[in-house]
Amino acid sequence: MGIDIPSEKRLDIGLTYIYGIGRVNVILVLKEANLKADRRVNTLTDEEVSKLSKIIEKNFVVEGNLRQEIMQSIKRLREIGSYRGSRHAKNLPARGQRTKSNGRTRRGKRSTVGAMKKDDRIKVETAKAPAAKK
Repeated sequence: MGIDIPSEKRLDIGLTYIYGIGRVNVILVLKEANLKADRRVNTLTDEEVSKLSKIIEKNFVVEGNLRQEIMQSIKRLREIGSYRGSRHAKNLPARGQRTKSNGRTRRGKRSTVGAMKKDDRIKVETAKAPAAKK
């Protein structure tokens, strides 16, 4: 599949390095492949690796295909003009979280707007002026 799984990790942890495969999906994959979770990735034979990759390809959308699917669904939401689509477009939380006091992950670093005293504003403008001339 083109994904490098760490060889020294346990099988159940190593498979989670594949985008789209979490802990719950790992249990399903290992059960179908009849492999134990406590084995190390480097102890797998080529046959077992191919068996795992076939099971994952058959049952799950992973890596590039999953990323593409997610991007297409976000693009669709934007195009139809839904509320969720507008929140994605504005780079704000889309699932109803509050943004007055939290939401820094999506909104980025704080920037103060319109709350400077006249003295502070003059200092900032004079500091910017020489930098703009260069």
